[in-house]
Amino acid sequence: QVRLVESGGGFVQAGGSLRLSCAASGRTASSYTMAWFRQPPGKEREFVAAITWTGSSTYSADSVGRFTISRDNAKNTVYLQMNRLKPEDTAAYYCAASGRNSARAYEYGYWGQGTQVTVSS
Repeated sequence: QVRLVESGGGFVQAGGSLRLSCAASGRTASSYTMAWFRQPPGKEREFVAAITWTGSSTYSADSVGRFTISRDNAKNTVYLQMNRLKPEDTAAYYCAASGRNSARAYEYGYWGQGTQVTVSS
């Protein structure tokens, strides 16, 4: 069992930055692929970025170059540094864990409760 708790969301102006954190607890949390997904208002959940336990990362086309995913296995924490934020980045952001390196939400069995990011124009 893995428990995930996100933090760091908030309100920011376009062009600004935020860093999200996801603290994982559970005996084997550090061995999972960790990912960030987001769900904009009225839309489906979408992939943002993922990082394997070895540090290999993948990004969506929209997040590459602006967002950086990282993890600290000693702290069982994964981060999402978001720069040059746009109003269309407004969404609830979710942390997820999977035994697979995937961009598909259905392959993630553990989810956090989400943290809201609002970007004003």
